[in-house]
Amino acid sequence: MILADENNIDDNVDIQISECLNPNNPKSFFLFAGAGSGKTRSLVKALTEFKKNHGNNFILNNQKIAIITYTNAAADEIKQRLKFDPIFYVSTIHSYAWELIQLFTSDIKSYVKARLLKDIEDLELAQSKARSLQNKSSIDRARKIKSKTKRLENLPNVTRFTYNPNGDNFKKDSLNHSEVIGITADFIANESLMQDIVAARFPIILVDESQDTKKELIDALFTLQKAKKGVFSLGLFGDTMQRIYADGKPNLGESLPSDWVFPTKKMNHRSNKRIIKLINDIRQEVDDQKQQPRKEKPEGIVRLFIADRASDKIVTENIVAKKMFTLTTDKSWTEPDEVKTLILEHHMAAIRMGFIGLFEPLYKVDRLKTSLIDGSLSTLNLFKNTILPLIEAHKSGDKFSVMRIVKANSFLFDKNVIVNSQDQLKHLSEINDNVSKLLALWADNSDPYLKDILQVIFETKLFPLPNIFKVISSRTKKEESAFESSEDEEELNDDAIDAWDVALNAKFSEVSKYDEYLKEESKFATHQGVKGLEFPRVVVIIDDEEARGFMFSYDKLFGTKGPSASDLKNEAEGNDTGIDRTRRLFYVACSRAEEGLAVIAYTDNPSLIKRNAIANGWFNETEIEVL
Repeated sequence: MILADENNIDDNVDIQISECLNPNNPKSFFLFAGAGSGKTRSLVKALTEFKKNHGNNFILNNQKIAIITYTNAAADEIKQRLKFDPIFYVSTIHSYAWELIQLFTSDIKSYVKARLLKDIEDLELAQSKARSLQNKSSIDRARKIKSKTKRLENLPNVTRFTYNPNGDNFKKDSLNHSEVIGITADFIANESLMQDIVAARFPIILVDESQDTKKELIDALFTLQKAKKGVFSLGLFGDTMQRIYADGKPNLGESLPSDWVFPTKKMNHRSNKRIIKLINDIRQEVDDQKQQPRKEKPEGIVRLFIADRASDKIVTENIVAKKMFTLTTDKSWTEPDEVKTLILEHHMAAIRMGFIGLFEPLYKVDRLKTSLIDGSLSTLNLFKNTILPLIEAHKSGDKFSVMRIVKANSFLFDKNVIVNSQDQLKHLSEINDNVSKLLALWADNSDPYLKDILQVIFETKLFPLPNIFKVISSRTKKEESAFESSEDEEELNDDAIDAWDVALNAKFSEVSKYDEYLKEESKFATHQGVKGLEFPRVVVIIDDEEARGFMFSYDKLFGTKGPSASDLKNEAEGNDTGIDRTRRLFYVACSRAEEGLAVIAYTDNPSLIKRNAIANGWFNETEIEVL
């Protein structure tokens, strides 16, 4: 009985959360919920209790509790565990934001108009300073001015805006993902009427993975809570040690109002004891949060393998698998599908899986990174969500599915377009010819370039194109010649267009491999991408040289490279450093393991890595092997 009690020391947290959700005395809270702490279980338990005590009043008042999650998968899990009860509005942040603003057409128009005018002004200023109007930058900038001006002129014709939080938004009346978040944050922060509406509809808002939620929206919710604290409760679930993305709010749990409640979960129900000790040691320089394991958990195993950076990576990783099998007698360590291999950067997987040509140029653009790695980059979705299933259906001989996909995604099948065509049969015949022209690119098992696919779509108007693809596809050969021969390196280039100019030289098969990676159908995942997931056997690969990133540095974390001038400056100013980011990343990666963990460090200085790993107290000497 004592054992069971020790495993349930967090039960008081569930009570604290339930008390905060009392509509008659609402309190806001920040719940520290570390890795494997059973956060979703506590959330569901508190909400089930709320339903029993206050559900009828919420139904009568047409009110709901909003539960905002980071992914669709997380939202689906919570919905199921809450038995799809209608008083709980569970969604991703983008879906929830759209739910709040979608009816405010005139206000959205004003916001979009102001942003477009500012963007056009900035572009025209840059254009006026250009040395030449015939190089690539100027040509692309001119087309963006034209596109934004066209959108500005069309604004009065918009009767209602559209938005798809899980897909592409290409129509004239569509908003993009960043606009929806920006508009929602602006309205909540600055419009008292919006604050009244949100607090009345959703007297309780709970935000999961709050440390990685867009900081402008978190700030707006803080403003709402301060204005409506008597009738509104804001609950943040998270762990600042697991903040991965740069657009999340740093130091989220600090400097919150004194009337907030700060429950803390101490248990880690996921991992074996040795793994929990490791992750506690990794974070000890950051805060005093320490987790404890379930009493019945076995000790578990962690090992650090150190290899020369020039060694054959595949051979090394196979050797490690065999050594882990010898240590544990668990044969699954030698079966690739039974081991999750975590790499530092996505392009390490892109190299190993064969989609580096598509991935690398896009990943270099900061504002494309997050949507690229979570699969929501709308420009890429043309290939991933439309062309890929189309070609899969075509290759399997499923003509019905081919036409179903075309009909679902092509404006040429729009009812008004068909009705207004002078010869409807001819119009349908032309659509069929256009589909055949596109599919011909894959004849005889060909693997076409993305730029060739894009050109056919542009010429046939078979599918709607994002503006950036319209700019690229509509360049005349004369214009291409002009910017290709331009040697004006001082021109300000549009980084996204530059990136796509390179990425479109990738073969289409890379889209398929990228999609396989996103769907976690491979043995690889990134340290960042597995947050919230767990695996019995985990290999964490550390190799800064292969990662080629600048946001993270395991060499600095393990002390084989000193901090940069930027790191020292940020540290002095109390800002995030590369070492801080890498420590959090290492924590997230190691905390995914349930039973066994192998860390493989590729380095130019194996002895120093070993010495520092021991000095840090992360591994003892018997747990380290230099290969």
